[in-house]
Amino acid sequence: MTTALPLRGPDPRPPEPPHRRSDESDRLAEARQRLDPVFERIAAGTVDRERAGQLPRRQVVWLKEAGFGALRVPREYGGAGLDLVELSRVWIDLAAVDANLAQAFRGHFAYVEDRLHRQRHGQDQRHWWRRFVAGEMVGNAWADGPDGPGARLVRGADGLRLTGRKSYTTGSIFAEWMDVQARDLKGEVVQVIASTAHPGVRVSDDWQGFGQRGTGSGTAVLTDVPVDPEHIAPLAERPPHQSALFQLNLLATLVGIGRAALRDTVLQVRRRHRNFSHANAAWVRDDPQVLGLVGELAAAIGASEAITLRAAEAVDRAASVAAADLDAQRRLEEAEIATSTAQVAASELVLRATSDLFDTLGASATTSALDLDRHWRNARTVASHNPRILKARVVGAHLVNATPPPYAWTVGTTSRQTGTVAR
Repeated sequence: MTTALPLRGPDPRPPEPPHRRSDESDRLAEARQRLDPVFERIAAGTVDRERAGQLPRRQVVWLKEAGFGALRVPREYGGAGLDLVELSRVWIDLAAVDANLAQAFRGHFAYVEDRLHRQRHGQDQRHWWRRFVAGEMVGNAWADGPDGPGARLVRGADGLRLTGRKSYTTGSIFAEWMDVQARDLKGEVVQVIASTAHPGVRVSDDWQGFGQRGTGSGTAVLTDVPVDPEHIAPLAERPPHQSALFQLNLLATLVGIGRAALRDTVLQVRRRHRNFSHANAAWVRDDPQVLGLVGELAAAIGASEAITLRAAEAVDRAASVAAADLDAQRRLEEAEIATSTAQVAASELVLRATSDLFDTLGASATTSALDLDRHWRNARTVASHNPRILKARVVGAHLVNATPPPYAWTVGTTSRQTGTVAR
């Protein structure tokens, strides 16, 4: 007589929340306590926004109100005072609930870093700290075509005006300010900060990528926008670790995407009723091959997060060292190489994980109702920034021949510096 094996029903419990390290600082714990409820609200509508092609406008407002944009502002001025490792952890947390939002704030945090750099060199930044603590955001407008900056300063009857067209203006559609790369009256490339409240600023959500469609990476048209002369600065005054910081944000976004993919995979494996006749167990959640693959996905995402946080440590060291310090150049190179190395490894791991997850679930997991393909599409889009094949060569040349890494100060053209520290 054969005894039927008891069938095991699916477990409705969701996966555990992201692991919180016991050694995190009080300031990070305070920031997470404030932001975690906001992240939960954001997560509730992520898939619906993705399917509808909606920009996360309200969600950006929630983040502003919760002090997300002031995470790097010194505590004495009302910010959270996080270092770059702590900030990267929060970026990962946010990207795990909506990958668009972590990248949308990329230009903002680069500009906050710019202000921190200037404060270290004796420039009072209290007016900007007040703006950031109040929730004001800065968007990015650096990208251009092969002919260089598509925006130019001209002299009007009542002062300087900014006119032109910029592409890939990530975050600017949500922001109160726009960080623009433009040519000044002498034809030199400079940094210009313009208010997006002026009617001459028009930002379109025309990004046509198949991933990261909610980042607000559209086109900006600038028409006779007034500019305060104090909001114009040479590019050489930007933080020397800025390119590494931009890459660090993308790495954190990539890791967050991977974490979200793992979370959704675990949830779907737990819930799955359908199975194959030649499977290894009655329930998918008990199949050793499926469990092994889930373990591999977890290892890939864990490794990606570890190498990203290690890169964050290198960037933080480069950010904190004084420009006159003899170690400044070495730390800058370490930050560039660390972020380049992390990009090569994390891109490969997360892209493979976001594709292989479908092997645990079968064809029904490709339904648009689950939208699991968004993880691969978003990861592929993020990984396509600053292509990893170029980064691999940079790392190899540095290790073999001690070749200094290139520093990208312009977007849309090939321009390199050998790491001269801005003062």
